[in-house]
Amino acid sequence: MNLNLVTNKEQWDKQIGSQKMSQFLQSWEWGQFQQRLGRKIWRLDVNGYYVLVIKMPLPLDQNYLYAPRINFLMNKDTLDFSKELALAEKSIFLRLESGLSQELDLFGWQKTKNVQPGQTLMLDLTKSEAEILAGMHQKTRYNIRLAEKKGVKLVECQAEQFPIFYDLLLDTFRRKSKNLYNRNYYYQLYHDHLAKIFCAEYQGNILCANMVLFFGDTVTYLHGGSSQADKNIMAPHLLQWETIKKAKGLGYKYYDFWGIDEKKWPGVTRFKKGFGGFEVDYSGAWDLPLNKFLYLAYQITKRFK
Repeated sequence: MNLNLVTNKEQWDKQIGSQKMSQFLQSWEWGQFQQRLGRKIWRLDVNGYYVLVIKMPLPLDQNYLYAPRINFLMNKDTLDFSKELALAEKSIFLRLESGLSQELDLFGWQKTKNVQPGQTLMLDLTKSEAEILAGMHQKTRYNIRLAEKKGVKLVECQAEQFPIFYDLLLDTFRRKSKNLYNRNYYYQLYHDHLAKIFCAEYQGNILCANMVLFFGDTVTYLHGGSSQADKNIMAPHLLQWETIKKAKGLGYKYYDFWGIDEKKWPGVTRFKKGFGGFEVDYSGAWDLPLNKFLYLAYQITKRFK
């Protein structure tokens, strides 16, 4: 098998980072992050389109290949290269996820659940601050002003404050009965500056902290955690607004709130929608089973988890 591998970071970032509403999941740094997690990756040139492919481990020494948020229309050439690679790696199946909003019809592929959020909320940062504020819910604007009057400040967390961020994240996810990646996952994201952590500080205490990624034309609010203390200060609202202003000031065009869902995350979705913006629905993910028996076993196992 003759794969056309891309080994030049500048060349990769120039193409992937120049795409509208750039997908950090296809960035060079995301590939490095996956390698630090112990996963094999390929950065491929498919007829001029660049695709990051990740080998995802499964129990019993099995695997599948995953290409996250491909930001171009998948076609026969894309499918042919990916199938060949998956067969060579003895993968149970191949999973491709689109970063576009067009509906696709992939012959022989099975539509599956999104790996990443299937719907998100975006802010257009090319608008003025006044226009962005005007697009917010009245209650959100009120909470921002309240936190400002109380003296809440945005600070960029330093390495020694990472444990505070993770403890806030852990506490928040436990309250909401959600699963959380382990500490090492977030530490690796932060360690090599793939992500920054911004905190809201009030009277010397950090009330909330957000992990934010900067890539291409887009800033993405990935995960955040908050304390139950001083809830009436409304620090999370001001933290988002100050981060949005920071992203705008640095010349980014979009602010991605990274996932909304009225049924799964009603409270979080309501909070994010308070900032206005526009919704984006992604096409979804598709699987190509290569070992039908093991793929069926995988599906059954996932159902019972």
